[in-house]
Amino acid sequence: MPVPISEASAISPTMLAIEAQGLHKVFRGGWPTRRRKEALRGVAVAIPRGAIFGILGPNGAGKTTLLSILATLLLPDAGWARVLGLDVVRQARALRARVNLASGNASFLWALTAEEILHFYGRLYGLYGRGRHRKVQALLERCEIEPYRRVPYNELSTGLKQRLSLAKALLNDPEVLYLDEPTVGLDPDIAVRIREQIASLRRERGITIVLCTHYMREAEQLCDEVAFLREGRILARGSAAELKREIRTGDRIRVRLEGPVPALAGLPGVLEATAAEGVLECVVDDAVKRLDDLLGALREGGAVVRDVRVLEPDLEEVFLELAR
Repeated sequence: MPVPISEASAISPTMLAIEAQGLHKVFRGGWPTRRRKEALRGVAVAIPRGAIFGILGPNGAGKTTLLSILATLLLPDAGWARVLGLDVVRQARALRARVNLASGNASFLWALTAEEILHFYGRLYGLYGRGRHRKVQALLERCEIEPYRRVPYNELSTGLKQRLSLAKALLNDPEVLYLDEPTVGLDPDIAVRIREQIASLRRERGITIVLCTHYMREAEQLCDEVAFLREGRILARGSAAELKREIRTGDRIRVRLEGPVPALAGLPGVLEATAAEGVLECVVDDAVKRLDDLLGALREGGAVVRDVRVLEPDLEEVFLELAR
C-alpha cells in the first residue's frame, strides 16, 4: 500500500541537503550462471538541511546501496543525485571533503590503536600538526573512547568499535553524515548513548544525518522523517505520525472495567474489540474522535470504567503493514 511522497519534495532546492531522482542500480555476478540483482528501482528523495532522515527496510532492501551512492562510493546506473548542491558523479571529489560515513560493521587495521586510527584518517582528510592532535583528542573524549586510546582495534569491544567509527566520521566536520546501522548488535545501554550522540550532533552542529537502521524505535526517537525501502523501491515516506495516519493501522484503546461488556460492533470507528479478564481492547480508526462515544457506550451498557489508556501504533506496525 504505497503512500505518496511527503511535501518535502516541494521544498526549495536551496533548502535541501540531498536531492535525488530516478536512482537505479543493478548488480551482476555469479558463475557459471549470471545473476542480476536490481538493488534500486527509481528511488527519489528530498532531504532538508539539518534534518535526521531515516531509511528503513529489511536486509536486501537497498539501504546500503542508496547510502553508498549518496556518499559517492557507488555510481548509479540511471538517475541523478545532488548533495549540498554538488552532483554525486561529476563533482564527487569536491563533495567528499564535506560528507562522511560511519558503518555499523566498520573494519579498521586490526593492529593499530584507536588513537592511531584517528590520526591515520586525520592525515587522509588533510589535518596536520597541532590541529590534528586537538581534533583527535576532542573526538576521543566526545565519543567516550579516551580511556581506550592505546588499545589495539582487535581488542576493542563491539560498542567501542562503533564509537570509533563515529569518531572517524567526524574528523572532517562533515555537513552531511551517513550512518549505516550505527547501533547494530550493541547492548541496549551502549545503543542509547550512541543515539544520544547522534541527536546532539544535529542539535549542536546542525549536521544533516541520513540514518539506515533496522530498529523502528531508534528511527521513531531520532528521525524527523523516514522512508520505507523494500526491493529497491520507496514504499512510503513521511514523519512517524504521518505514516501512522496514512497506513491507518488503527489506534488501540485499552479499558479496565467492571461489569458487563456491551456489544460495540455497530459503534462508528470501532474496527475490532476483544475483552478478557476485565480488560477491553478496541482498535479504532481515530482514538481522539472515538474515545467519548466508546466510554459513553460502556457506561450505558452498565460497565464501570476504572482505567483508560490510548496506545498509538508504532513504526513497526507500519512496516509490517507495508511489507504485506
